[in-house]
Amino acid sequence: MTGLLALVLHAHLPFVRHPEHEFFHEENWLFEAISESYVPLLQMMQRLLRRSVRFKLTLSVSPTLSAMLSDPLLRDRYIRHLDLLIALTERECERNCAEKNLLSLSEFYREFFAEIRRTFIEQWNCDLLGVFRQLRGTGAVEIMASAATHAILPILQQSPEAAQAQIAIGCDQFRETFGGEPSGFWLPECAYSAGIGKFLQAENIRWFIIDAHALGQALPPARRGTFAPCFTSAGPAAFAREIQASRQVWSAQQGYPGDPAYRDFYRDIGFDLSARELAPLPGNSFTGIKYHRVTGRDVAKQIYDRAAAEETARRHAHHFVERCAAELQSLQADDWNPIMTVPFDAELFGHWWSEGPIFLEHLILAAAENKLPLTTPSEFLEQNPTQQVTEPATSSWGDQGFLDVWLDQKCGWIYPHLFAANTRMTMLAKSRGGEATADDKRVLRQLARELLLAQSSDWAFLIRNGTAKDYATQRVTDHLSRFQKLAEQFEHRNMDGEFLAQCEAKDNLFPHLEWRRFL
Repeated sequence: MTGLLALVLHAHLPFVRHPEHEFFHEENWLFEAISESYVPLLQMMQRLLRRSVRFKLTLSVSPTLSAMLSDPLLRDRYIRHLDLLIALTERECERNCAEKNLLSLSEFYREFFAEIRRTFIEQWNCDLLGVFRQLRGTGAVEIMASAATHAILPILQQSPEAAQAQIAIGCDQFRETFGGEPSGFWLPECAYSAGIGKFLQAENIRWFIIDAHALGQALPPARRGTFAPCFTSAGPAAFAREIQASRQVWSAQQGYPGDPAYRDFYRDIGFDLSARELAPLPGNSFTGIKYHRVTGRDVAKQIYDRAAAEETARRHAHHFVERCAAELQSLQADDWNPIMTVPFDAELFGHWWSEGPIFLEHLILAAAENKLPLTTPSEFLEQNPTQQVTEPATSSWGDQGFLDVWLDQKCGWIYPHLFAANTRMTMLAKSRGGEATADDKRVLRQLARELLLAQSSDWAFLIRNGTAKDYATQRVTDHLSRFQKLAEQFEHRNMDGEFLAQCEAKDNLFPHLEWRRFL
């Protein structure tokens, strides 16, 4: 028994799609994540497989992200976005032709975006979900399900039908997108409370991820802390994040990303150049083209050295593997096999931390060199089926760790409106039951879409943190407003067909959504 390491990545973005506008700033969230995280990570995994490097990786692709990745309008807009960036890098090469270091970086970005474009269009036929499916088929990658629109389930649980619908519809979307049944489930924001386990069990989910303190305060206490999963009384097993190892990777203050050699995220030419130089890209926004490194506190930013940063990432990867192996070695016992579970947002690797994909690739290589086995939660449970039974504490990750971020007074106004809409949705679903006509089903599907989108945890997070606050507020109010108008027309059997069609065109995710999940 040597101990094992489970790497878990959660790929998620809120559903942002605005066909009513030719350009929409928040759609860039998706475009940036594709170029900087998803494509580099998928390339990295394919590269390892071509080299016959054996590895195991677990990841989720949230239903809202899957819907955007498969949307033809957003695919076309992404290609347009790439073309604008490539044109900008051409202009940057001309502008920086007299400065060797800047010219080298401008050329790097030109080649980077051109390669992303070539891979996305020519190699992958604009189908990232197809690449995820292919990787899943190799056995190296396990994909887990997640809630339909990333709702905070412990809060939503006050309307049990709504919480169960988020889980069930999320599993429906997994089956439709990836085929087969999901074994694992990513709880949005790692948020858990008693009762959620039975909803997961109803979908035959075998395991899920929680934060460390959920097991730290479990009843009865988790005897092996975060280094072993625990079965809940409902059945599914809880794997807890190993906090020290995770913090080493994601924390800019205490972990690797804050190293002076790494690329600085915030110093972007989108804020340095004039609107004329950036046009037709918008001014004062991120382009992904950055020329400076973290450098250090209270000193002028220095020019980024790509080679030095890559070497630093390689060194940090080896340090991480050695640290994990030593920690697992210290836990070895004859009667149990420890596991270290380290979950991260996938967008950390590449988008927030530019060298993240390089770090992750070298981590996998170093694990193979150091004979540190990589595993998935499903594989671990298959090989270690006997585990303690306990009930994790109500918890989440994020500031303070107990849902504080999403219950903050800045965003608490959302929930009374959601609870009222949840109740109304259940009543409307019950009112039709097995007697729904084709027109009824069409309206009920759109009612469910609007409600699910209003439930997204992303809006409360953005409002509380003050980032895109106005946009997030507008999204909640717009979805609830459309829901209320559709519900009133449905109740009075006086549907406005044009308004319904407008809603369907704007919020078009989950075309086969099963509204009976709210029963």
